[in-house]
Amino acid sequence: MLMQKRDVQQVSNAMMNMLHEEEIDIINDFHDAVLEEDIEKIDELFKVVQFDVEDHFTTEEEMMEQSKFYALQMHKSEHDTMRQKIKNIQENWEKNKNPQAVKDFLEDEFRHWIILHISRWDSETAMHIGDSN
Repeated sequence: MLMQKRDVQQVSNAMMNMLHEEEIDIINDFHDAVLEEDIEKIDELFKVVQFDVEDHFTTEEEMMEQSKFYALQMHKSEHDTMRQKIKNIQENWEKNKNPQAVKDFLEDEFRHWIILHISRWDSETAMHIGDSN
């Protein structure tokens, strides 16, 4: 398990919290496959991870646009940076099928990034957006 749900701060928006919890589940499944060096499962779950991350980021960006969040571009630029990193890791995976490189990315970069990103950007964004529930 790469991270537990309690590792990630809850924010003041139920939709964002749901997106984060779903992503943690998917990333943990992906991390497990990487640790097991299950090439076929990694191939399959890489697509799920990419879809989920894009859905997560796009949903937040739409919420920021609708609420006219003042720091939308700064928040989105962090998403764009991580989108590119995931794309690069996936392209590297397609060429080399190296589970260690994916493991290093998840453990050394992604885990820290998502925890910090949620506590900084998502928490501030959620306060601006409010909660629709």
